This record gives sequence, structure tokens and C-alpha cells, in this order.
Amino acid sequence: MLIVIKGAGDLATGTALRLYRAGFQVVMTELPHPTSIRRTVCFSQAVIYGSYRVEDVTARLAPSPDQVWEILKNGEIAVLCDPEAACIRQLHPDVVADIILAKRNLGTRITDAPVVIAAGPGFTAGVDWHAVVETMRGHYLGRVILEGCAQPNTNIPGLIGGFAGERVLRAPADGIFRQLKEIGDLVKAGEAAGTVEGQPVICQIDGVLRGILADKTPVYKGMKSGDVDPRCEIRHCYCASDKALAVGGGVLEAAMRLTGALR
Repeated sequence: MLIVIKGAGDLATGTALRLYRAGFQVVMTELPHPTSIRRTVCFSQAVIYGSYRVEDVTARLAPSPDQVWEILKNGEIAVLCDPEAACIRQLHPDVVADIILAKRNLGTRITDAPVVIAAGPGFTAGVDWHAVVETMRGHYLGRVILEGCAQPNTNIPGLIGGFAGERVLRAPADGIFRQLKEIGDLVKAGEAAGTVEGQPVICQIDGVLRGILADKTPVYKGMKSGDVDPRCEIRHCYCASDKALAVGGGVLEAAMRLTGALR
């Protein structure tokens, strides 16, 4: 079966890994200039480098929808620069999964494919989509919802290692982000991981820099620019997270159930 995943960030990549390993052919759509934070585990990087490998799976940039099929035939995931996901009309996928995590609908319709799945708040299963997958950390993470909505957005990151909002680095101003630290670097509270127009982007806790925006990325004040993991496991920077795989498992369950593949 063919699935088009809208988005190629870390949660979308964890979802792609789950679906690919279960036998789906996977096509992902992304912005021409990705803004992924956890870049070492994002297939969005195929847009920049032409191909990108996460764990044991390779994604390759397709210049056009016509060239998707050769990439899939070679056993790889295809990535398209296609913010509007216009490729859906040409590829006719069995499943569309919106894993953009915009907290609102940016244009996905229940008529886009026989099965349409969305992740996170802002969507209503049975009305806007066939299924919604919960993305909030906690008891319901990864659960498939066939009627109703996911939990509302709290704007508070999930608790990891005893820290929540303190983990996130945010731009102090509008402007251009300048990277000072690399993913995998150990950082201390009070240390600058980057700057925006000369203003420092300060780490609030000790830990490992699990994600950071690429150098020269345009940002707005308050925009998420990095992620510090207090558990200090450097290897976590290079594999899909528990949350990404849980969401991916929910998408896989919904896809298999609603396409009738489990019958």
C-alpha cells in the first residue's frame, strides 16, 4: 500500500519508519526550507542533502512526483518538496497521514484518500478525518481515536527527566538564527546554543543538545529553536524517539484497520 505523509520532521519520520518496516511504500512531503529541530532524525534533511538515512532506512529527494516510483522500487522512502501536497492528486495513495503537527488543519481533506489520518489536536475524527492519533505524552500517547479529538494543545512540552518547558530553546527576537552548538553537544544552564540578531539563545538546563535549528534559519520571537535533553544520552540524538515511534504505531494501527488490511 502507498501512504503519503505530510511533513518530514521527527514525529513524521518516526511514523515513516514504522510504516516502511511494516511494508508500506512511503512518500513524504516537506517545505523547500525545512525548519526541523531534531535534524539528525528527520527525513526532511533529504531536501537539503539529496538523500538522508535515519537508523537503517534511507529517504531520497524526488524532483517530481513522476520520479517517486523509481525511488520506491529501489526500496527507499521518497521525499518531495511539496508544501501543498499536490502530489496526492497524481499519486492516488491508499492512505494520507497529516503529521505536520501544526495544531490546525492546513488543507488536508477527508476525501484526499480512502483513509485519511491526522496526528495531534485540531482535528475531529469521523468529521475531518477517518482517525486521529494522540500526540500528547502520557497515558494516551499513540492511541487511535475514531470519534472525537485529540487532547487540546497546552503549549507545554512533555515531561522528560523531570523538566518540561525548560527543555525548549526559543528565539529571543525576530531575525536570523545563528548556530553556536551542534546536535549531540553537552551544554550547561546559562550557556548560549545560538544567537538571533546578536541576542543569545540560552539553555535553561544542563543536558545534551538533542536538536537545534540549522544556521541562518529565519525565526520569529518565541519560535522553538532547540531542545535540551536532561538525560544526557548522546545516542538518543541519532535514533527516533519513544514519542515518534508511539505516534507512528498509532498511524500504522489506524491504517491497517481502516484499509481492511487486518481482516
